[in-house]
Amino acid sequence: MNRCLGALVLAAGASSRLGQPKQLVRYEDEPLLSRAIRVAHEAGAKPIFVVLGAFCEAMLESLEGNAYAPRILINKAWSTGMASSLRLGAAAAERAGVDDLLVLTCDQPAVTPDHLRRLVSVSKREHVVASYYGSRRGIPVLFPDFSFHALQELQGDAGARELLQDDAVLTVSLPGGELDLDTPDDLLALLAMHTGVSQ
Repeated sequence: MNRCLGALVLAAGASSRLGQPKQLVRYEDEPLLSRAIRVAHEAGAKPIFVVLGAFCEAMLESLEGNAYAPRILINKAWSTGMASSLRLGAAAAERAGVDDLLVLTCDQPAVTPDHLRRLVSVSKREHVVASYYGSRRGIPVLFPDFSFHALQELQGDAGARELLQDDAVLTVSLPGGELDLDTPDDLLALLAMHTGVSQ
């Protein structure tokens, strides 16, 4: 029986250390938020949920006419931490009948459709599968529906970190996964990487 693969793009943060909304930073000629949605779509995810919070109006404007028709979730409690976005997304996925949920952010340029497909393949729709980089487990993560309840119980800013420490969680290596976009130096590294790729 075919199962429904969905995706949840976490994009509610204020990017306070970066000094500008990271979701709208352009990389390889598209905003990072749009890129995350496209990558999830190309991995086979449908529906795709996007959680917005800070700079909500600018985000909505950037997503007008998006070809992949993401389902927008507004997190009014975004400032309380990532757990609030995960709770919102997991509940929406459950209501929509999603069987397996890919959770990703928009600030990891190393994430590709192939990596997301590997998470699904390793899971066999039976295991939580995390990405592995920088000697730790992290996002993107594949959560089967048996874990949706635990996601809806999360609190604070640690996100799903505690859930990923379970011995039953499998991992898939993500080379370069430690590069995310939190500071101006990270942005410089991202732009330098893009320049290197395009030469």
